[in-house]
Amino acid sequence: MNPKPTSGADITDWRPEDDAFWNASGKRTAYRNLWISVPALLCGFAIWGMWGIITVQMLNLGFPFSKDELFSLTAIAGLAGATMRIPASFLVRLAGGRNTIFLTTAMLLAPALGTGIALQHPEWPLWVFQLMALWSGVGGGNFASSMANIGTFFPKRLQGTALGLNAGLGNFGVTTMQIVIPLVMTVSLFGGLGGEPMTLVKDSGWILGKIAAGTPTWIQNAGFAWLLSLIPLSALCFFGMNNLSSVSPNIGSTLAAFVKIIWLYTLSFLPAGIGLYLYLPKPTGLGLLSMWLVMPLIIVSTLLLMKFTAFGTMKDNIAKQFAIFGNKHTWSMTALYIVTFGSFIGFSMALPLSITVIFGISHLPDAAGVMQHTLKNPNAPSALTYAWIGPFIGAAVRPVGGWISDKLGGSIVTQVISVVMALASVAVGYVMLQAYQSATPEQYFLPFMLLFVLLFTASGIGNGSTFRTIAMIFDRQQAGPVLGWTSAIAAYGAFVAPVVIGDQIKAGTPQIAMYGFAVFYALCLVLNWWFYLRAGSEIKNP
Repeated sequence: MNPKPTSGADITDWRPEDDAFWNASGKRTAYRNLWISVPALLCGFAIWGMWGIITVQMLNLGFPFSKDELFSLTAIAGLAGATMRIPASFLVRLAGGRNTIFLTTAMLLAPALGTGIALQHPEWPLWVFQLMALWSGVGGGNFASSMANIGTFFPKRLQGTALGLNAGLGNFGVTTMQIVIPLVMTVSLFGGLGGEPMTLVKDSGWILGKIAAGTPTWIQNAGFAWLLSLIPLSALCFFGMNNLSSVSPNIGSTLAAFVKIIWLYTLSFLPAGIGLYLYLPKPTGLGLLSMWLVMPLIIVSTLLLMKFTAFGTMKDNIAKQFAIFGNKHTWSMTALYIVTFGSFIGFSMALPLSITVIFGISHLPDAAGVMQHTLKNPNAPSALTYAWIGPFIGAAVRPVGGWISDKLGGSIVTQVISVVMALASVAVGYVMLQAYQSATPEQYFLPFMLLFVLLFTASGIGNGSTFRTIAMIFDRQQAGPVLGWTSAIAAYGAFVAPVVIGDQIKAGTPQIAMYGFAVFYALCLVLNWWFYLRAGSEIKNP
């Protein structure tokens, strides 16, 4: 018996491991959901990562904020997105895949519109922009629910490829954003409705080169432009995707599903907001806790809030999914996913402003021999011209990583890329040191970019390999929550990298950040070998 899936939103019969069912109707349904999921996830990444580009242009337009404050906007968006992935990893089972992807995609309209409005007012206080950055975290959270959803549609033999396609093409949101935002800022995209332009006080750029100071710029389009894709995409998700009853047995009505999603996302905003208030310096926050204390505080408080405020069927479902924390492989794969995705998103967030600060300035000693970092470099490369290259390549090779891992084994691929990333991090740290001590830092830009491209390539391939390993270790019920959880913790790389790199640049030692990352990669290399590659390991080369 090979009944076809129902034509409505809810599919009650789903057997992807049954070849007859898969070939008759399952394959078509699975790929339809995948191809709608990809652009929705792409827009989520774009909204989440857009502050990495917006802050560069705020600097070029003379917004009255310091470099540290601008780095904080990127870090806030990163932290919020990572925190929202924690509840997002549970949403599909609680509310259904179609319901979840539709509503979380539609939610992106709010930060897109709000950011566009705020960017028209450079006189507004910093906390307004920090609030918009926090709100943009919705886009980061969407990855966990998207991956948990797509994984349920495909048989195990295709999960590395399917998840690699969803994540890899979805990750193009970072590159798309880095290309599209500089472009739309050069034109009056919405006429009089889009507001008046501002004038560049420093040279800017886009994919084809520099844009000279004095040029009118519509920075508000960095937010408004996404409305053009999010509105039709939201409709496509609602009418074109499906809920799987075998995965989400207690959805209830569509309205009830929406309430669950909004409730859990709201819970993640609370600890993220409170944690940031304790972390950020005055006047925005209290500046009481370090980054390394704030992150675990936010993670633990988010989990506890979910556990103790869940109601109805949510309570039992969350309790069942919390079982993943008793499995040691959840924790080992979390560390390994930090190496891959944590690096990809962290470097994507930090790279544009790092290029601007390191290579946009001539670093000269004063009369006392103290290095100064204030004189504009006339030969500086534009971050908006080059920053997209690394994330583009990292996203492009992600499906390749999944395909290779399906053939060779995920852990072997993870081991190789960990070695590459450790060595490349040491090398790029050395180049950053040389550039930050030079009156002509642009001479070091080519090796800097090539090494970062190598890091992005390795992290992209590793993303595919870790997905494949998770799909092989965990059963279908646990693989989704594990993917969501590991992606949530790894996404804190979007918070850690801008903060660590920004702090070390401020201290005059940018290389220390990269050396620290290299040490972490080396430790995870040993971890991967111990659990999955050594003779006698419990799970050999999944």
